Amino acid sequence: MLSAIVLLAVLLGSMGCTAASPTPASSPITDILGRTVNVPPQVERVVCVGPGALRLAVYMEAQDRVVGVEGVEKRWSPRGRPYIMAHPELRERPTIGPGGPGRAPDPEAILRVQPHLILATYMDASTADTLQRNTHIPVLVLSYGPIGSFGPPFLKSLDILGRSLHKEDRAKAVRAFIDSVESDLRTRVKDIPPEEKPTVYVGGVGHKGAHGIESTQAHFPPFQLVEARNVADELGGSHHMVSKEQILLWDPDVIFVDEGGLALIIADAKENPHFYRGLRAFREGRVYGLLPFNFYATNVGTALADAYYVGRVLYPQQFQDVDPALQADRIYEFLVGRGVYREMARAFGGFRPLDIPHMQVEEGLPVAP
Repeated sequence: MLSAIVLLAVLLGSMGCTAASPTPASSPITDILGRTVNVPPQVERVVCVGPGALRLAVYMEAQDRVVGVEGVEKRWSPRGRPYIMAHPELRERPTIGPGGPGRAPDPEAILRVQPHLILATYMDASTADTLQRNTHIPVLVLSYGPIGSFGPPFLKSLDILGRSLHKEDRAKAVRAFIDSVESDLRTRVKDIPPEEKPTVYVGGVGHKGAHGIESTQAHFPPFQLVEARNVADELGGSHHMVSKEQILLWDPDVIFVDEGGLALIIADAKENPHFYRGLRAFREGRVYGLLPFNFYATNVGTALADAYYVGRVLYPQQFQDVDPALQADRIYEFLVGRGVYREMARAFGGFRPLDIPHMQVEEGLPVAP
């Protein structure tokens, strides 16, 4: 009886101490939508919802804090998503909802993994507020900017993540690294007269799936970073589906192909050879492959790597010291923790000239003759 009374006294005493102990205050952080979110002082468990959210956690070297992932991150092949290639262990985390374009988060599945913070992308304020209300877990909304880009919203999102995860130094390092890459690219081309720059076009651009030669992008980041003369820039905006007639009218000096759509272009070239023979770039062998970077929002590292290859092709003198494959691995290693260029090249073909009329598709991978 006495031992029971002593035990009860200890329990009551410990409860009293807990009640009296001050609870660390949450930090109010403004997300990309301007919402004020009270983030816990220690965030050791996070889930990532929406296109590119998990990638941002990897860029911040916070993958060890991820306690659940969307179903698409596990169901889709890792090909094309360097953050998953470098961290396949993330696919072993519990599923927190279906994920994918247009799919609503699953509050019950999120609650089962008990995160301290939900990182969300491309989510409106109403949906974020509802998710936060249903889970009683703070929801921080982030963004890359328009699909296929990585502008100011992306850089601001890095800063927001740095504050919320207490990784300010990493956020600054990522920003500085990207700034240094962009500065190097622009410095190499700044003295080239406009009249000496060839016109360029990119076809096969991924946009909510794979597309053929008609799929292109104005203000294509790898072109912008080396000040290439993109014939599609006159269209404004971002992604476009253009007609073959328009491509023939443009008749660009050099054509690049997003290798995510290369198999479709090879098939189309066999059915419509006259169209491809009508383009100088195809007749004269100035067609080149780029790694796809539009896959569940922008894979920033791949876009930067593509820019070096574009520079090497267009301005060989200014990029003569650059090995695009080695440069790609340097970028991947910094952003996702491991060089994965060879894996990307195995999946898509890699940086290379393309002899499309004579190429074949074997087991889903377009290969040279």
